[in-house]
Amino acid sequence: MRHRKNTIKLNRTAGHRKALFRNLGVALIDNERIRTTEAKAKALRPFIEKLVTLARKGEQHHRRQAFQALGKKQAVHKLFTDIGPRFKERPGGYTRIIHDGQREGDGAWMTYIEFVDFEPVASAAEAPAEEKAEA
Repeated sequence: MRHRKNTIKLNRTAGHRKALFRNLGVALIDNERIRTTEAKAKALRPFIEKLVTLARKGEQHHRRQAFQALGKKQAVHKLFTDIGPRFKERPGGYTRIIHDGQREGDGAWMTYIEFVDFEPVASAAEAPAEEKAEA
């Protein structure tokens, strides 16, 4: 019986799942928005939420725990200096999942997972066009 077994396994072994969450977590922290399958995004959300909670507390012990989960110094640094302070007053719910349709190759449902205060940056080609339209 599977009572109270809530881990989403994603058809991977424990080590493979841990590596997947590390890679997706580092990518999300670096880019603040990534595109992935719906199942991976739903499984990644609690992993990232716990790390942001550690970053909000901001002590050395929490930094070491985050490094143990992520394994990249640059990602931990950005998490604790940039992302954690942004959510200092927010009690939870640091990420959102936005559905994007089906992938062409295999029909998997794709989503964007991003931090709730993420603002997409306009590309360099779009910025001058907007300025010309105003003039």
